[in-house]
Amino acid sequence: MSRPFSPRNSSPASFVRVNGKIRAREVRVIGVAGNQLGVMPLTDAINLARHHAVDLVEIATTATPPVCRLVDFGKYRYEMAKKEKESKKHQHASIVKEVQLSPRIDPHDLGIKLTHAVNFLCEDMKVKIALKFRGREMAHTEVGFEVINKFLADIAPYGHPDFPPKLIGRGINVMISPLPRNKRAKNPNQTENGQVPVAEKNNHEDSAPAPIKKPKPDNSIAVKQPPATFGNNPFTKLDLNVRQDSPPNPQG
Repeated sequence: MSRPFSPRNSSPASFVRVNGKIRAREVRVIGVAGNQLGVMPLTDAINLARHHAVDLVEIATTATPPVCRLVDFGKYRYEMAKKEKESKKHQHASIVKEVQLSPRIDPHDLGIKLTHAVNFLCEDMKVKIALKFRGREMAHTEVGFEVINKFLADIAPYGHPDFPPKLIGRGINVMISPLPRNKRAKNPNQTENGQVPVAEKNNHEDSAPAPIKKPKPDNSIAVKQPPATFGNNPFTKLDLNVRQDSPPNPQG
């Protein structure tokens, strides 16, 4: 019973027809050295592949007639996997990170937002800047544009806006794309090994609270305290000593 869906991690070489699985009657054959051997019947091409101790691999199914190559199928699969891996290296996933601002943002907070945006751009991610107005802030949209323009000027060595800032609804939006690596400035927040600089690390350690010292247990012998008694115990004045001068009570 055939599967209704192809496996998720299947490679292109897994769907290639080889030797007796080729359905065409005539094929165009490429030799082991890459030379053209012309069109020949399928049986002759298979016999030729067996003579060279290789496989007959169909590499162009849509051609008329289909193009086949004399090559070891294991080597062919390795070459296809290597090409696929190389092509994925040049593909960058379009990941978008959003940074939210406000017209009355504090300069320190703006610097933190700028640091986050620089880190995203240095990792080949796009950054969306969203500034939102609240209440009567819509009456002074020029303040929001000043914040956006200052942010774009500070981030210019790392990325460029795809379009000018636009006022949409109650906010200003702009998309920033990273510059090419050869034109982009180095990330100031990381060293060559991708670690935090020593200065920032020392500042972080200096600002850390001092560890709390636990008191050492006292190994000295503790003095036993007398057990607590009731304040109004009526039995405390009771004389428990038997009197010796009293005569014995005669019996019988």
